[in-house]
Amino acid sequence: MSNVEKIELEVSRLSQQELARFRAWYSGFDADAWDRQLEQDAASGKLDRLAAKALQAHSAGKTKAL
Repeated sequence: MSNVEKIELEVSRLSQQELARFRAWYSGFDADAWDRQLEQDAASGKLDRLAAKALQAHSAGKTKAL
């Protein structure tokens, strides 16, 4: 059994209260991981091409105010 399968099994056994606590914890954990990845991508220059393209579109009047 893989680690993921073990975790799935354990999560399926949680009470409603434990599941709510796990969801809250995992939501924060996942958001933090996403933020770290975005920061790494920005620092490494992976987003530079996308930013330049967006700025070019904005300068050309192809964007609209939100």
